[in-house]
Amino acid sequence: MNTHVADITAGADGSTESAEVIVVGAGGAGLTLAAELALAGVRAVVLDRLPGRNLQSRAGAIQPRTAELLDLRGLLDGAMERSIDYRLLGGHFAGLPVPLDYAAWDTRYPYPVLLPQDQLEAVLEDRLTVLGGHVLREHRLTDLRQDADGVTVTAVGPAGPRSYRGRYLVACDGAHSSVRKLVGAAFPGQAGTVRCATADLVLTGCADQSTTGHISTRIRTSPQGHFAMLTPLANGLHKLIFSGPRTAFAERDAPVTVEEVREVLRATQDTELDVAEIRYASRFSDASRQLEHYRHGRVLFAGDAAHIHSPAGGQGLNLGVQDAFNLGWKLAGVLRDGTDEQVLDTYHAERHPVAARVLTLTRAQGVIIGPARDGGLAELRDVLTDLLRLPEANRHMAGAMSGLDLHHPAPDAAAHPLLGLRMPDLDLHVDGGTVRYAELARTGRGVLLDLTGAPLTAADPWNGRITRVRARAEAGAIDADAVLVRPDGHICWAGGAGLSETLTRWFGPAEAGPRTGPRRAAAAVGGPGPEAYRA
Repeated sequence: MNTHVADITAGADGSTESAEVIVVGAGGAGLTLAAELALAGVRAVVLDRLPGRNLQSRAGAIQPRTAELLDLRGLLDGAMERSIDYRLLGGHFAGLPVPLDYAAWDTRYPYPVLLPQDQLEAVLEDRLTVLGGHVLREHRLTDLRQDADGVTVTAVGPAGPRSYRGRYLVACDGAHSSVRKLVGAAFPGQAGTVRCATADLVLTGCADQSTTGHISTRIRTSPQGHFAMLTPLANGLHKLIFSGPRTAFAERDAPVTVEEVREVLRATQDTELDVAEIRYASRFSDASRQLEHYRHGRVLFAGDAAHIHSPAGGQGLNLGVQDAFNLGWKLAGVLRDGTDEQVLDTYHAERHPVAARVLTLTRAQGVIIGPARDGGLAELRDVLTDLLRLPEANRHMAGAMSGLDLHHPAPDAAAHPLLGLRMPDLDLHVDGGTVRYAELARTGRGVLLDLTGAPLTAADPWNGRITRVRARAEAGAIDADAVLVRPDGHICWAGGAGLSETLTRWFGPAEAGPRTGPRRAAAAVGGPGPEAYRA
């Protein structure tokens, strides 16, 4: 019988509904995780407190590593169709006028994709729907209890309170996470010192419609302490991210007013712009916090529920989506393949340091990007600008800001240098044709790529859980005769001994057999199925 992500079973008394995983929150992280679980045939229920998808643009771009991950699942084309303009001139650090050269990291997507968060969430929710799932809206969590076997929550929905039971729960419910509070998870860090706002506006006057320049050309400040970045959106809207003397002291829940926006526009823009309508608006601060532990028993945290920071640099949405790509297949392996539950601890080990670095980068950018003040800030910007013009310094910062330099630590110092690196999207020659690596990852399985024709019989007991491909690559494209790549695109074995042990660690013991739940048909998610490339 086919199972869908939203297939949940009522308890014997009809009062509790059960699923394998409860996902709380339907933002970028939650929708990505739900779709990854659905792809693996894992039953999940997605609860969200809002009545519908948040239509404010919010985060404005996806970084190259996120684009690569979306491509692994056949989602990037749909995202590009919804993007405003993806020809942005490189990345940036603190808005300094030196484009970061992402091409130095060997990627097919060496640019940020200008894609408002609401549009990315639409792509992700469409995928979830194709896989048979949906979001239960207007469900507010009021209670959470966990035991040795699972997690039970109470959520108040349109029909009143109801209980849900799952083997695991993943909190993707944002900066003010109710799950975090119910669990009592410590959330240390720095309180906000600067309050800002973002608004999707209808403007009158002559506004710049180009999106092809570098972001540094869009940042404006005033001697009075105003900061503004104005970017055109679709359908005649513009997004304004701003702060200033009035905004800095506003209450977090206070509405953003037309007068407040007008003050910023008049202080920072060269044209006669005025506000015709504020379509959506919200406030935020530069608060910077991170959970000490991403796993609390059977409750795990992802996205803003696990870490918050200033939006400087455009990494927050990307961080949450990448959290979900790291966690989804691991949860599925525990639930479907008998993978040791300790694999869930690698989620914290791999993702916590990534977010910690982002918090450091965003705090630094928040200081550098703000209005000029006494104390050498202008001179510091000049020094950093000169440093970013050096190729090695530019490459280092481009890797950090894009996520392309992510390298999970290898188990020992003598390990193959490819271990932990992201798998490049190679052009591979298979059965007389050419296929990109990303096309082999569409079904969310691990991929064992044999580049020499060796039999690799040690992998035979895992044939039901990985995609095996015999292919040729261009000379020098990758320094290994064979590689095993995790579903999140990171290499976990590169020739030599230890293949069986690696398969067991990441994909369950050989005797576990194939998955007990269905894998989604590749045709439903865009791309050939694993059988098309079976070695």
